[in-house]
Amino acid sequence: MNIEELQKLCKSLPHVTEDIKWGNDLCFCIGGKMFCVAGLNQSPTSASFKVLDEEFEEMSTKEGFIRAPYVARYKWVLAEDITILSAKEWQHYVTQSYNLVKDKLPAKIKKELNVG
Repeated sequence: MNIEELQKLCKSLPHVTEDIKWGNDLCFCIGGKMFCVAGLNQSPTSASFKVLDEEFEEMSTKEGFIRAPYVARYKWVLAEDITILSAKEWQHYVTQSYNLVKDKLPAKIKKELNVG
């Protein structure tokens, strides 16, 4: 997995927007809420995403992962190098993060996006 493949995967999900925040982070959002953030201009490329509450402890102590700075309390983990996960694993975690964030959107935004 490289940054372009991760970008393509994130943008393949419905209603996703992308933006550069903090000058160096490529952020993917649904309804204005981030679900995946990739570091730009760094080597190796890192990325963070939201996981299930019950996955958080295991994922954040797995080799190559840490609790995501600033958002760990929301059960986000940071993959220190995006190549440590396979394309299939990225598909799973990005889609899961997207759905976790989408499900918490306010009803008004869900209605505007026509998502359930």
